[in-house]
Amino acid sequence: MAMVGLFWVTPDGMYVGSPPAADGGCVRLTTEGVEAVDTERSRMWAWDGLRSAVVAEVPTGEPSGRAAKLIGSVVSATVGAFLGGGPPAMALRLETEHGPEELTVYAAAAGGYGVEEVSLSQELLARFVAGTADPRAAEAWGREHGPKGTPKPSERAALLRSWARA
Repeated sequence: MAMVGLFWVTPDGMYVGSPPAADGGCVRLTTEGVEAVDTERSRMWAWDGLRSAVVAEVPTGEPSGRAAKLIGSVVSATVGAFLGGGPPAMALRLETEHGPEELTVYAAAAGGYGVEEVSLSQELLARFVAGTADPRAAEAWGREHGPKGTPKPSERAALLRSWARA
């Protein structure tokens, strides 16, 4: 499993934000569209029925080096333990043919996401909606490379660019 931009990529799927929760809750991107799974119900929006898909309320930050990332993870976990919170919530805002929808997703990056990766991720979502990119490229990468873990920032940016062209 690996984080690439605003996405979590596994050998069997591409998710917005963090990987599926213990109860199976997640927002998965498929060839057909956006699938929201939670304990209450599952919902699906086809790409051709969407006008836009944007992730809002994204925590940004560019911690430099391994020590800063480790400190960010420890602080995030400690604060979450004391305050009863978890990772920061983000909003996946969909503009559908029937009106707006908003789905809560959770950040997977302890110190926040880099500005370039956020921009490239938003562009990739827009291309999925436009039908000019397909999540299968990320899924294929996930099957081959995902088990190796999250790549370096420059590699993640290159992956997002290549998936936007696929």
